[in-house]
Amino acid sequence: MWDMQEEMDFDDNPLPPVEDVDPLLEGLTQPQVQAVTHVDGPLLVLAGAGSGKTRTITRRIAYLVQRCDIAPWNVLAITFTNKAAGEMRERVGQLLTERQANAVTIGTFHSLCSRILRKYAATLNLSPSYTIYDTSDQTRAMKQALKDLQMNSNHFPPGKFLHAISDAKNQLIGPDDYAKTASDFFSKKAAQAYTKYQAILTKNKAMDFDDLILNTVKLMKFFPAVLDELQDRFRYILIDEYQDTNHAQFVLAHALAQKHGNLNVTGDPDQSIYGWRGANIKNILEFEQHYPKAQIVKLEQNYRSTQLILAAADHLIQNNSERKHKALWTENEKGQSIRCFACADERHESKVVVEEFDKLKTELGLSWNDFAIFYRTNSLSRVAEDALRNAAIPYQIARGTAFFDRKEIKDACAYLRAIVNPDDEVNLLRIVNMPPRGISDTTVKALQAHSVGSHIPVYELMRQAESVPSLNTRAVSSVKKFAALLDKWRATLEQGGCEESLRSYVENILRESGIEERYRNDNSDPDGDRIENLGELISSVQQFENDQITDFDAQTTEVSGLSLEAKMLSYLEQVALVSDTDSIENDEGCVTLMTLHAAKGLEFPVVAIIGMEDGLLPHERSFQEKTIEEERRLCFVGITRAMRVLLLTNARFRSVFGKSSSTIPSRFLTELPRELMQTNNVADQGERVGGSGYGNSSVKTESDDPFLADYPPGTMVRHPQFGFGKVIQVRSSGAHTRATVGFERAGVKTLILQYARLEIVDF
Repeated sequence: MWDMQEEMDFDDNPLPPVEDVDPLLEGLTQPQVQAVTHVDGPLLVLAGAGSGKTRTITRRIAYLVQRCDIAPWNVLAITFTNKAAGEMRERVGQLLTERQANAVTIGTFHSLCSRILRKYAATLNLSPSYTIYDTSDQTRAMKQALKDLQMNSNHFPPGKFLHAISDAKNQLIGPDDYAKTASDFFSKKAAQAYTKYQAILTKNKAMDFDDLILNTVKLMKFFPAVLDELQDRFRYILIDEYQDTNHAQFVLAHALAQKHGNLNVTGDPDQSIYGWRGANIKNILEFEQHYPKAQIVKLEQNYRSTQLILAAADHLIQNNSERKHKALWTENEKGQSIRCFACADERHESKVVVEEFDKLKTELGLSWNDFAIFYRTNSLSRVAEDALRNAAIPYQIARGTAFFDRKEIKDACAYLRAIVNPDDEVNLLRIVNMPPRGISDTTVKALQAHSVGSHIPVYELMRQAESVPSLNTRAVSSVKKFAALLDKWRATLEQGGCEESLRSYVENILRESGIEERYRNDNSDPDGDRIENLGELISSVQQFENDQITDFDAQTTEVSGLSLEAKMLSYLEQVALVSDTDSIENDEGCVTLMTLHAAKGLEFPVVAIIGMEDGLLPHERSFQEKTIEEERRLCFVGITRAMRVLLLTNARFRSVFGKSSSTIPSRFLTELPRELMQTNNVADQGERVGGSGYGNSSVKTESDDPFLADYPPGTMVRHPQFGFGKVIQVRSSGAHTRATVGFERAGVKTLILQYARLEIVDF
């Protein structure tokens, strides 16, 4: 328990004074010294990427305690993650005595508020033993609220209401005030859900994360004596990553600092990338309006990146208007030019990255843990994982899940496995009520119990559900309807010949099962990552199917020799081998894959940013929501994670839901200075990766290969099975010259022209 009385007995011996250079200032630049030695009054530190801000903050804490005789319990340092707080606490512990370090309050906004509320719980009529609800607890509470209100959770998604309630709480709006301002149908329903949800939390003596800050602000607003006590306790306040604060955090910080005015905020408007979760960039941009006498310190020297990487990042971010300019510079080496690769498609893109990584590892003497691949959306990791795995390069998904381990992908694959093998009860029971179809846990338990007693498989019982005594008429109907759907899909699978498209079959399963609609309308996933991942699953099926056709083309004159069921079995076997691969242990570590949002605060000697295309980076939503500047800041964050080498890649064609579409290179690429980049257009060499070099590949001329002249890109053709299509590109390979053709009905296919039986048509 936090006891302020303990402060009275605090006694410690400060370190002896120094005669020459103060150890706390040793190795600091002049701006860092200026920030560290600032004592009273507001302070804004604009810390550029890689400028040593954590070192500056921790040195300032030590300086206040050891050089200014400020009691350590009067110092409060706030950052945004537990990991960052732990690192800050460890660094402070190296500068102060153990007792001093323990007396400084270091943590996140939520940990601070939880600590305050437990001490002053009685003041707000709260139980000091309250529970903090995590996301899953909140969802269960919201489902109960909707049930009590007789609202169907299929029509009123819990995630959508929780998102609206979180936004309201971040704006310090309680249930009553929210209800007063509700004007449209959704907000009125959300107001009812908010009131009921909050009542459930109160009954259960619980709070969600947003309540921690909301109730702390309420405590300070309605109980001046408590606020006065807190202000005297925390006389010197330091807040890191200030550009990421929301309105509630802004109010909390300024209330605590109002009495003494010693508020030190550190941040970088150019790295504000969390607007989608309530962060308000104006909090840092308008700091001087709230504190006109604030001292401004700019940390502009970068210790992380080479001169060329830093210059490119600085040039890019200057296209933004919502910012405070900093003249970023570094004493690091000039470094290598930024390598830009325009690739054929996403598979070629990943192969290019892997080949570059392999060369750089040898050239620079690096380990695999010095390499990272960043992407805007999680769905882009799948092809990169394939390329790394095929090259036997160890990798890890940071702050995320490997593609085939993601819930939506596991759900989709469970459908496919249950259709192929209905006796697989693990997968059958995973999907029996996913998405919800009126089959309750009680019904499932009844089926399982009867199956054990009668020795009849659960799937067979579903087809004869009326034989299970404990099931009511409604449950019987729901179960039999689901079994009939599985029977239908299985019959189609068994009857499908080699001409049937596996991609079309899987698309149909996702659609008819309702899983596609479920994740397309998943309001708890505002970025739409889950539906994009389902689209990437379809692309992996199409890729598998194309590969099978190519392999068979090389051996026979047949386009395909596998039945639909055989293709499905082969595909699921491939997926099982991928998802069941043992984690690779390697003394040299492993390549890290992560989203650009997750990359913030990290650094790697070699970074590749893939998917540099309009619609991906910047994301397509940013065009409608007018958040291009935040997308540019996100790109800036990615670029400034690179220490020595930066690779930027885009693909000429990218598969979305199994269909290959042409792309437009990211506008951010055009905003980078040409003189800083080495551009490599290797799109026409998509299947020649791994040769002696991109610029030296032996692409045949038209006179060497007649197919190149006969089938130039844009040629309209007809295939006896796939119908009409247009040639996208032709890659010369002697007797096995391949053409990539986009068919109207069958999508994109890669065919060996010698066997393809294509007919040129004129319209």
